[in-house]
Amino acid sequence: MDTQELIKQQVTSHPVVLYMKGTPQFPQCGFSANVVKTLKACGVENIFTVDVLANPEIRQGIKDYANWPTIPQLYINGEFVGGSDIVSEMYQSGELRDLLKA
Repeated sequence: MDTQELIKQQVTSHPVVLYMKGTPQFPQCGFSANVVKTLKACGVENIFTVDVLANPEIRQGIKDYANWPTIPQLYINGEFVGGSDIVSEMYQSGELRDLLKA
């Protein structure tokens, strides 16, 4: 399976997918930590995470998949939501909670 197929399978077979640096328990960057914290504040308990530091092919592949240059990247119900800043803005506006409930 090529990297793009693998990514597509990951984002479509889990309701909440986060491509991040590190793990939820040990994030390796502040932006990744922020998204994990925000999702937990919304009551999300089952986050499927992919540590891009452990897989260079995924690290580049996810940037190509979403045409988005930075990590973390959040996907909800197969749709790309955004990175740390966008997730924070959506949380502040209440939009993120609504999207997670849908």
